[in-house]
Order: sequence, then structure tokens, then C-alpha cells
Amino acid sequence: MENKKLKFLVDVLKFSFTAFGGPQAHIAMMLKEFVEKKKYVTESELIQYNALSQMLPGPSSTQTLVAIAYKLGGIRLAISAFFIWILPSSILMLIFSIAFVQMGVGRRTANVIYMLKPIAIGFVAYSAFALIKKVLNSRFSYFLAVVSLSITILFQNAYAFPAVIILGIVGSIFFGKGEIVYEKNPVPFSWKKLIPFFGTLIFFALLGALINKSSFFSLPVRLFENFYRNGIMIFGGGQVLVPLMYTEFVEMKQYLTSQEFLAGFALQQAIPGPLFSFTSFIGSMSMREGGIIGQTLGSFAAVMGINIPGLLFILMIFPAWEKLKVRKSVQRALDGINSVSVGFACAALYIMSTQVIDQWVSIVIVIATFLLLLWDRIPSTYLILVGLLVGLLL
Repeated sequence: MENKKLKFLVDVLKFSFTAFGGPQAHIAMMLKEFVEKKKYVTESELIQYNALSQMLPGPSSTQTLVAIAYKLGGIRLAISAFFIWILPSSILMLIFSIAFVQMGVGRRTANVIYMLKPIAIGFVAYSAFALIKKVLNSRFSYFLAVVSLSITILFQNAYAFPAVIILGIVGSIFFGKGEIVYEKNPVPFSWKKLIPFFGTLIFFALLGALINKSSFFSLPVRLFENFYRNGIMIFGGGQVLVPLMYTEFVEMKQYLTSQEFLAGFALQQAIPGPLFSFTSFIGSMSMREGGIIGQTLGSFAAVMGINIPGLLFILMIFPAWEKLKVRKSVQRALDGINSVSVGFACAALYIMSTQVIDQWVSIVIVIATFLLLLWDRIPSTYLILVGLLVGLLL
């Protein structure tokens, strides 16, 4: 059995360097590599784990992979697989952010960014379209998506997201398709387990307030609290991560410029691994004044802050999943979360487009990227590589 666990970790490492395309593509690759080829879990188990991850805050691909590892070897294997999966892409984004700061935005860098920004918008447009097609299947689901879109655009702050998510969950449970759900049986999960989550959040929030703002360690502590808070709130994976991060760290706190944010997001599309490793770039750029050491510390604080809540949630909920998954209220909650995620994705498209699309060339690139992704004959990585090449040659 130990040999099987080691082989699994080796396969996770290989997967971390080949998993392009975001959560939807990741699940397809897991089905091929971990179900059909290696038979670590069955197809039905993988689908269930993916459904569970969609119901929890945090990165869905990461949580699905952790669930597979938990099934195979318990908590130790799950934690090992977690780090092997998230570290390669996070390190790549840290290296890019350091190079970005050291080199500055020269002519070639500016040309690359100019090409990559509308390509990134094309990816967001495709994500929004795919979610609309896959998720919205009733009048109420359309209603939740429109409400989510409207609130996100009108109140562009980090605290609007959990409110909309709660609205989606409660509304879908009581007013979704079918009869109103009233379940008298208690949920097979002790809510006391959530106390450490919010205790950690409060601790780092207070610590960030107490440390002198001029201290070198003030910003990384506050960054960890910021990302940890967002890690608790983010349902819907990468589609929700982008507008949430943009609103808080570009518009509210101004740690990055819009140009820097979009450049990092575009580069994230070109590397394998979880989309949440984009936070490595944000954390690193937020601490650029501290030099390479500061950027490394900022990257670490961001990556750990955003990922730890999702990891702990899946490790706590997974043992009770067999009893939870049959509850109608849980199934309804998933429908509501998916519906508001559509609104988040559409809001991201609108907000980011207003920052990028200012010339007809940008519009053409966005439309071309969207259509090529829709065509599904060219790997998404190639689109980014073409953008990089054209930008370098201009």
C-alpha cells in the first residue's frame, strides 16, 4: 500500500506540470489519469468529490485532488498531495513577479502585456459563457445570476460576495426547482469544528492591527489575513477569485495596478496547476518594496492564506460526505452556488473589460480568443504562447 501511495504522489507531481486549462479541464484530466489509467478512484467517486468541492469555499481542483488522496491514504497523504500540487505553479508565479519588478515595463514587456490582456478577457468571456450554458436551467437560476451580477457591479467590495452566496444558498433551498425543502434530521456534521476557522481569522486580523505598520512583518500578516478571509468566502473557484482579488487588491487597496493584475492573470493562463496560484503573484507584487525577500514572503502569505481554508474544509467535511450528499438541501445549495457563480463570472467580464478594451485591436483579440476557445480544437496554452510571441516580436 505504501508503494501505491508513493506512486500516487509521483503522479500528482506529474499532473501539476501538465494540468493546463483550469478546473473544468483539470477534472477531465483527473478522469483520464487517476480513474481510467491508474484506477485510484472510480468515475462515480471522482464526480462526487468534484461536486463536494463545488459546495465548499476554496479551489475546486485542489479540493478534489485532496479528496482522492484522503480516500487512498488518509490525512497525511492528503496534505502531502496538497503541497505537491500547489507549489510548482506558485513558485513559477513568484519567479514571474520578481522578474516583472526587476525588469520593469520596458517596450517589449509592454507589448507582451498589451497582447495578453485582451486574451485574458477572452478566457473570462469563455468561462462566463460555459457557466451560463452548464448551470442556468430554470427561471430562478437566471434570477440568482442576474442579482449576483448586479450586486457585484454596484457594490464592488469584498463583502458583497459572501452576502450574495448566502442569498443563493437560502433562496435555492426554499425557492428552487421542485418542492420547498424542509429537512428535520440534523446535519451529520459538528459546526463546532468551524470555530478554529474564524478564530484564526480574528487572531491574524488583530495581530495585523497591533503590529506597527512600519514593521517589515506588518504587511505579510495583513496579507495572510486578507487572503485567509477570501479563502473562507470564495465559492466557485477561479471564476470568482478574479473579480474578488481585483476589487480588493487593485481598486480598494491599490497594491497593484490594473495593468499589473491583468498581466499576472494572463500569464497564469499559460502555466499548469491550480488557478489559485495567481495569488502568489498578487502577494509578491504587494510586497515589492521589500525586495526579493519581501516578495517571497508576500507570495508565501498569499498562497497559504488562500489555500488553507479550502484544505481544512475538505478534510473536515469529507468523512461526512456519504451522509451529506443524499440531502435535498445540500443538492439545492449547490444549485444556488452555481447560479450566483455565473453572475460573478459575468461581473468579472464587465469590470475587467472596462479596464482593457479601449481599441478595436483589443476587441478583435478578445473575440478571436473567445471563438478559438469555443472551437475547442486548439489547446488554450497555445493561445497564450502565441500572444507572448507576438508581443515579443512587435
